[in-house]
Parts: sequence; structure tokens; C-alpha cells
Amino acid sequence: MAMLVPVLDKVRRQAQTLLVMINQREIVTTLNCYTVDNEGSYPESVATIGSGSDWNWQEPTVLTGYRRRGPQFHRSMSAYLGGYIEDAGKVFCCNAPERYGYLQQSWDAGDDWDNPLTAPDSDPVIGTYCFYFNYTGFMGEPLGIFQGPQSSSDGPGKSRLLISDYFGYDHWRNPGAYGSCEKFIHSTLTPGTYVSSAFRSYQADDGQADLTMINIKLNAGYTDGHVECYYPSETVPMEVSITPDGSEPYPSGAGPGIFYLPEDALH
Repeated sequence: MAMLVPVLDKVRRQAQTLLVMINQREIVTTLNCYTVDNEGSYPESVATIGSGSDWNWQEPTVLTGYRRRGPQFHRSMSAYLGGYIEDAGKVFCCNAPERYGYLQQSWDAGDDWDNPLTAPDSDPVIGTYCFYFNYTGFMGEPLGIFQGPQSSSDGPGKSRLLISDYFGYDHWRNPGAYGSCEKFIHSTLTPGTYVSSAFRSYQADDGQADLTMINIKLNAGYTDGHVECYYPSETVPMEVSITPDGSEPYPSGAGPGIFYLPEDALH
């Protein structure tokens, strides 16, 4: 039994990784089907806060926001994709240490979602995948602004990245920590979220993060339909912007922190 348990655990993790890739490939296919039905355009991002001209970006893991940004925008991803995806489990990483208790109910409710345990209209649904279609983020010099795909006919100025696993750093719920829906060494559940985190276990002597020390495999899906694996060492940092044009990030320690994108997202 002592020899068998590690083998079974490895097989289980490999099976879950395969399921993540299958789910992400299905989401990418769904998004591309959406463009066929909507004149080539991807859905609007629901990862925003505010309304009218007074709004800013929210972390790209949002499934249902606080409220609509405007009459022509939905607050929930399922309002755009519910006709293509019925099982909400498809848009929530199966490797997450916990699952949102109202995931299916909130997906089915769409824009009308209201958590019965909280005050009206005050319960956004934060998931575990990052969705980058029609999303803009801050990357700083020399990379500038990240712009997710807007349509199936985008030119070279837009990224091809549609979805990725979450891997980030310095979220306001757990400052100074790395987080992911994939479990890694010394990690615990981040309070109030559905991802694991570990404190500064991987800080190099020069103060820079040594991402080669975080041994997890991540996945990302692209507009051409393929899903590929990558590692933390093969990423570039992006921050959530408090301006619509992606020019200004949240102050350090006060926002969702850094989101690491696969390097291929910039190609």
C-alpha cells in the first residue's frame, strides 16, 4: 500500500490535468461557436466594476459581476454562453481545493443571480479560470497594454489567449503570496477564494520571484482552438487596471495583484 498510494495519486493528478485541458478546449470551442453566431465577435468581458463611463477592470476570474456596466452589457458570463454550456462545472477548474456552493444556481440565474445569504445584488461569482476575451490589462514597460481577443478576425495587435488556469501573486486576500487552482508545495486554501496559496517561499536573494521553484503545470486555450501546457517559469506578469484603457494598475496590496500569463499570449 505504501508503494501504491503515490502511484495512484500521480495517476489521479494526471487524469485531473487531462480533464482541465478537455474543459478548456470545450470552452474555446464554445467561444468560437459564439463568434460564428455573433458576426465574428467574442462576448464582452464581465470582469468590470462600475457603470456608464465610470468603471474599471476586475480580476479576469469573474463569472458574475456586481452589476451591469450598461444596458447593452451583461453582468454574467452565462448570459452570453449559457445557451452553449449548461454544466457550470465546465467553467470551474476541477483541481480547485473548493467549489462555490451556488455555482450551478448562479450560472442558471445569469444576470438575475442574487445569493440568498447576502444582501441584494452584492454577490459576484469569482471562478478559478482566467477569461481574457475582450479584456484589457496593465503590463508596464516594455510590454505596455495587454489586449485580449475581440473577434475571430483580430489582427496582430491583439492576443490570441482566451482562457488560462489562474496563477498569480499578491492578491489582497493573501498579500505576499502566490496562488493557483493547482496545489503546490507549502500551499493552503486562500480564505474567501477557491484557490491554494503559499507565502514567500520562493523569493530569490535579489528580491525577485524565482518561479522555477514552483513546480505546477498550467494550461491555456487560444483562438485557433488549441490548448497547451506551460509552467510558471514560462510566464509574464499582468496587473488588473483601474482605468478602462489598461494604463494604471491597482496599488500594490490593495487589488487582485499580479496575474501571470503564458508567454505565448503575447505572440
